[in-house]
Amino acid sequence: MRTTTRTTTGRAVAVLAGVAAAALALTGCSAGGTSSGNGGDDVSGSITLQTWALTPTYTDYLNGVVKAFEKKYPDAKVKLVDQPGDGYADKVLSQASSNSLPDVINLPPDIALPLAKRGFLQDVAKDDSKLSSTYVKGALAAYNYKGVEGTFGYPWYLNTDIDYWNKTMFTKCGLDPANPPKTTDELFTQAETMHQKCSDDYLMSRKPGLSDFSLAGVKIINDKGTKFTFADSSKAADLISKYATAYKDGLMPSSVLNTDYLGNSTLFTQGKVAWTTGGATAITDFEKNNPSLKGNIVVSPALDNPPLYVQGLSVSAKSKHLATAEALASFMTNAKNQEAFAHLVNIFPSTTSSQSDPFFSKDDGTVEGKARVLANDALKTAKNLNPVEANSAMTDFLDQQIALAMKGGVSPEKALQTAQTKMNTLLANG
Repeated sequence: MRTTTRTTTGRAVAVLAGVAAAALALTGCSAGGTSSGNGGDDVSGSITLQTWALTPTYTDYLNGVVKAFEKKYPDAKVKLVDQPGDGYADKVLSQASSNSLPDVINLPPDIALPLAKRGFLQDVAKDDSKLSSTYVKGALAAYNYKGVEGTFGYPWYLNTDIDYWNKTMFTKCGLDPANPPKTTDELFTQAETMHQKCSDDYLMSRKPGLSDFSLAGVKIINDKGTKFTFADSSKAADLISKYATAYKDGLMPSSVLNTDYLGNSTLFTQGKVAWTTGGATAITDFEKNNPSLKGNIVVSPALDNPPLYVQGLSVSAKSKHLATAEALASFMTNAKNQEAFAHLVNIFPSTTSSQSDPFFSKDDGTVEGKARVLANDALKTAKNLNPVEANSAMTDFLDQQIALAMKGGVSPEKALQTAQTKMNTLLANG
């Protein structure tokens, strides 16, 4: 299963554009899936539900939900199809381009974006007035896109990050494990303290990226979603300068700028750095891979504002049984079904009522329990910090430019402008 998004390819999106234009001309639909409501509220007929890398692990759960739906709506039948994890974005775009998109599709926001823009997805807010009162605000907002009116998915399951700190390293290096950093500014301050006390130990071990620009109050992209604007803000250059100085002063490992960098999660597990981020259950993996960390990890909320990772269920605007497809998406994402799913797998429901469920909200006194409660609380304010318009090719290029600036090869301003120009070219061609 997927708790983070994958990005679409420009080639596949370009193919979609031409096919969508022809399809919309034939069906009379306009961009954004403006089919006329829910088919007369007649929940009947056979539809297809497509999930992403959920079987065979969760086959019993999915079949149980489908069976319950068919019991509630005896005239409806659901065929379950699960696609493998690799190549999913290309698979979905290929289905859309051949007009074979399933009626209900498991889509993260970034894969749903090009489909929504080209009229392949239904605006589910048109037919469901309870969306805003049912789902977590940030999760629902993830399916609202710049330049396209509507909501193009029912939020399904969620995740977020919290912070993990190495208690022993904190104590040894003059820091208080009961008071770890709460903001990025505090992170820099405490990283300097650690370096002064323990020159071979590190608190920080990562470069900044688009999410850090968001947290710093930088406007990443314009309101229409057609042009990146982060290089226009002095705050972005100031942030890179701050990281560059920290790198030069030895506050993070020299390998952080290498192409073969292991990542802060791996270094944290190895006991080489004192901080990493991760999901609510990441502590289990840390302790499994390094038993000496057991009892030696402190958890706290994510710095500044927590990130949001979303999976959802979208509805094909061209479904022959639109009311049935919308009913299934709503049924699968109701509180009861989401809570049952979240008891099986390490995710969180997107339904606001589920946040008071003791399973997610009650601290049992263990670090694992506290981590789960912190993550559950974080979902109330979590948001997608990276705009869905930024695909992997764009962010990879930005990452290279930031590394170059941190090494002193170019100024932060030059690095950002070069990255923005390239990313806007890719955006325009996508």
